[in-house]
Amino acid sequence: MNSRPGPPRLKSIPVTLNKLNEKGRYILTADDDALREILRTGIEREKNPASAKKRRSKFSDLVFTRQFTAFDRQNVDSADSPFHGFFTLFWLGTAIYMIKLAAENWRQHGNILGSNEIMGLMFHRDVMVLGLSDGVMCGVTGFGLILQKLILKGYLGWDREGWIIQSIWEIFYLVAVLGWTLFREWPWTHTVFFVLHGLVMVMKQHSYAFYNGHLSEVFKMRAALLSKLKQLDNVAPAETPSATTPKFSSSLSYLDYKPTALDLNQRRQSRTYTNDEGTSNIDQVAAAIESGEALDLGQIQIFERIIKWEIDALSEDIKGKCSRSDNVYPNNLTMSNHYEYIVLPTLVYELEYPRSDNINWYYVAEKTAAVFGVLAVMNLISQAFIYPVVVRTIEMKDGGMLLQERLEEFPWILSDLIFPFMMEYMMWYLIWECVLNVLAELTYFADRGFYADWWNSVSWDQFARDWNRPVHNFLLRHVYHSSISSMKVNKYTATIITFFLSACVHELVMWCLFKKLRGYLLFLQMSQIPLVQLSRSRWLKGRATLGNLIFWIGIFTGPSLLCSLYLII
Repeated sequence: MNSRPGPPRLKSIPVTLNKLNEKGRYILTADDDALREILRTGIEREKNPASAKKRRSKFSDLVFTRQFTAFDRQNVDSADSPFHGFFTLFWLGTAIYMIKLAAENWRQHGNILGSNEIMGLMFHRDVMVLGLSDGVMCGVTGFGLILQKLILKGYLGWDREGWIIQSIWEIFYLVAVLGWTLFREWPWTHTVFFVLHGLVMVMKQHSYAFYNGHLSEVFKMRAALLSKLKQLDNVAPAETPSATTPKFSSSLSYLDYKPTALDLNQRRQSRTYTNDEGTSNIDQVAAAIESGEALDLGQIQIFERIIKWEIDALSEDIKGKCSRSDNVYPNNLTMSNHYEYIVLPTLVYELEYPRSDNINWYYVAEKTAAVFGVLAVMNLISQAFIYPVVVRTIEMKDGGMLLQERLEEFPWILSDLIFPFMMEYMMWYLIWECVLNVLAELTYFADRGFYADWWNSVSWDQFARDWNRPVHNFLLRHVYHSSISSMKVNKYTATIITFFLSACVHELVMWCLFKKLRGYLLFLQMSQIPLVQLSRSRWLKGRATLGNLIFWIGIFTGPSLLCSLYLII
């Protein structure tokens, strides 16, 4: 996650206000490093607005829009696709084969699910305990809200102890989730569900806390600057001008208008300045400020201009993408806002999301029926083709078969699992197309971009971006960008960090399944990085069909290879 919440932020601005004999009158002196940095940045912007770096919000990298998933019937592009008939054919063929399989199970076992060991495992015990545990796990995410309230009231500081407390809580939370599954001795079905949902809650809490923590520092900074701006009314300029007193030629007319997000950059670009011979007026102001002398009238005007620009920019940061003032920080720190976010199908916290106008209950019923239908298909396939292979490998181990003998069986086990595991990719369809769409419809969440056309991937980085958009967006904001800003690493190193963290989490899921820590999945996932570089080489670049073929070979063999390795070795 974040080793430090973003780039070093400026402290509150302690400006020296030296009191004069006259009541309520002060002299302002720029004697603080943080203030000097703001002034220096502002002066550079005043001096050369065209070349000044654009001020970019730390959390402006994601945009939520109204959209539908690729396989959703409401998606016009999908409905008009020339391959829509193949989609229909796939589900028709699947339905016919499942009916045949269910009929054979009924003839042999008197049950359409066959011997039904998997269903027995799922509902054997602790189903109610699992549900209650999941509810408690979601409920205690309110810790983040309490922490942010304490930060808002000034009892804690996000940049001091706040982010550390939050990080410790997330570690404790994840350990507690894992520990509870071990304590209850749950079967793999319960464990995988609970741990995966626990990981989702960890990511949600992290995004909520670190975004609001960032806003708390921006809010505190803006409050400090507003306070200093008010005090400027009582600031008396130095009676004796400094040795580098400038003569200003820039206009302050833009201060007569309330700035918006769109015109901040326009206003910055529209200012005009003139230079004296050899040294500009702005350079002279910089020299006066750096000298630590009391500020004269012209310098106070520059100071006021820069402070107002910073307040404008900080106000835009606090507003974010929110179009309603009632939800701008700190108004968003409510129980309803927090727990609404917890149930929304996104892992990235924002002040506002695009919302739909109503709930289509027919659509909810359709997707809910699809959930149970896909679960039935997955259960039939697992019971008929995967469970017998797993039992056979366990019996080989329990029977004392040597590792060399088991390895001789490895190719046959692999071949037995390849096609069933390909059908088990319906798990992806179940979650990203069915479950998330039901949740989105029930919560009025209009951004249904849960995935892109990952099946057309020509490289592994494209697949990583497209197959699971909610997790990708989280990793992009809170791991990739945070690594660059906090650890000062380059993009390639940030990519490695992101892949490694993702691989570790996937390996944790493998441990939940097999109770073995082998690192096979971690190794295979990290090997995607050199494969990404290979896809950009002159041998593969521009060869989309070959790239897609290599991708599908990996998808086809990967799950069965992993399962075989964990079972055999």
